[in-house]
Amino acid sequence: MQKHSLIAVAVAFMAAGCTMAPKYERPEAPVSDAFPQGGVYATQPVASAERTANGQAATDIGWRDFFVDPRLQRLIEIAQKNNRDLRVSVLNMQAARAQYQITRAGLMPSLNAAGSENKTRTPSNLSLPGQEVSNQYSVGVNASWEIDFFGRIQSLKDQALAQYLATAQARKAAEIALVSSVADQYLTVLAYDDLLKVTQDTQKAAQDSYNITKLQFDTGSGSELDLRQAETVVAQASANLQSQARLRAQAENALVLLVGEPLPADLPAGLPLSSQNLLTDIPAGLPSDLLTRRPDIMEAEQQLRAANANIGAARAAFFPKISLTGNFGTLSPSLGGLFKAGSAAWGFAPQITLPIFNGGVNIANLDLANVQKNIQIAQYEKAIQTAFREVADGLAARGTYDQQITSLDRNRFAQQRRLDLSNLRYTNGVDSYLSVLTAQTDLYSAQQTLITARLQRLTNLVDLYQYLGGGWIERAGDEPRPADAPVDYSTTSVPVAASAVVTASQGSGATAGGLAP
Repeated sequence: MQKHSLIAVAVAFMAAGCTMAPKYERPEAPVSDAFPQGGVYATQPVASAERTANGQAATDIGWRDFFVDPRLQRLIEIAQKNNRDLRVSVLNMQAARAQYQITRAGLMPSLNAAGSENKTRTPSNLSLPGQEVSNQYSVGVNASWEIDFFGRIQSLKDQALAQYLATAQARKAAEIALVSSVADQYLTVLAYDDLLKVTQDTQKAAQDSYNITKLQFDTGSGSELDLRQAETVVAQASANLQSQARLRAQAENALVLLVGEPLPADLPAGLPLSSQNLLTDIPAGLPSDLLTRRPDIMEAEQQLRAANANIGAARAAFFPKISLTGNFGTLSPSLGGLFKAGSAAWGFAPQITLPIFNGGVNIANLDLANVQKNIQIAQYEKAIQTAFREVADGLAARGTYDQQITSLDRNRFAQQRRLDLSNLRYTNGVDSYLSVLTAQTDLYSAQQTLITARLQRLTNLVDLYQYLGGGWIERAGDEPRPADAPVDYSTTSVPVAASAVVTASQGSGATAGGLAP
């Protein structure tokens, strides 16, 4: 009767899911309640007539809605299937899921079937005549179970679950970052295309000027100074052309690495840099929204939950461990008598282990667990601060790039006009060739600066979309996948990730297999 009462109490205790872990409380966000306003933040761009976010948060805007370039959309699609970093993040998630299942199994009794034969020989002076050799055969079932009175295994299970959820969020963050990285690299390639075009045009114009100056020098109507000045522009443009061609090739190689395979020959036609009509009016929301929109912040919080649960396991180590072992089967001196009447055998061995002295290991483990939790708190707060800074920087850039580009475009136009007038004055003998050379160099610099600013504006919009949590869904209106959603690599040999079926929660209601997006 006492044995049955003990088991009943143990089952009730385990069903309650009691642990000695401290109650989890989310730390306060160490940032302002709102993003900076005024100054550079006050001039955010408005929606164009054709393209607007309609007030939707970045998490609700699919990447196919954010990007309009069909070539870029196809590259992102390929990268999501082939990028090796993303594949590693999925495999890490699978490994954490398996580790969670291993830890969770510790809550359950283990049951094994066993069969054995034991043959022994006893010296004749210690045994009866003819009985020197004896046999014993057994078949039965062995069972063992550690009763988790103080929640040690439950705490370890909660820790493993939190780590699994953290790797799932890390996978989600990796996929969102991949979308942004592919877009940034694609835009960089387009910018080099524009730079090459400007350099080629500059080189052609400089070569034409050089030919004219060379003819004037050969006929004695021009000076060698003018000739050498014209030659410097040609040489500089030629050198820049080779440099930009090299950088363009390297940028495409970086894009291939992100995509995970050579760029297919059947990619749809793309759009030039000037036609990348990205959404410019995605609202920033509040900093507190980032806690549920940024997977890197959610990953850091799950790591904090894991550290919190580890304290429970460290505390439980100070208390007794109670385990039950038993077996039931049959014993017989002969193989044929195993299942005859009267051959049944059983054993029951409850055990309690109480730590008395271990050199301070348990105390040190508890101290370590508390320190590790404090580390995770700091890392969680740093993740929030980093996210706040990234969004604030993105908003500051978004509020200034349009006006900067407008000014740079006016400068480019003025430099072009200046070059035309300088050429006219030089042709009419009013001015020296130095004014033409200077105007041509300044125009070339203005054109390059304008292209660079256009690229920076676009990559800032892409990065801000990522910083606000966008890039997880494909199209607006799609149901967001759980962070540990299955992955299908189609023809690849990588195993398909399967969502864990988890019944335990960690206070926030998030469970594996159904994570909040």
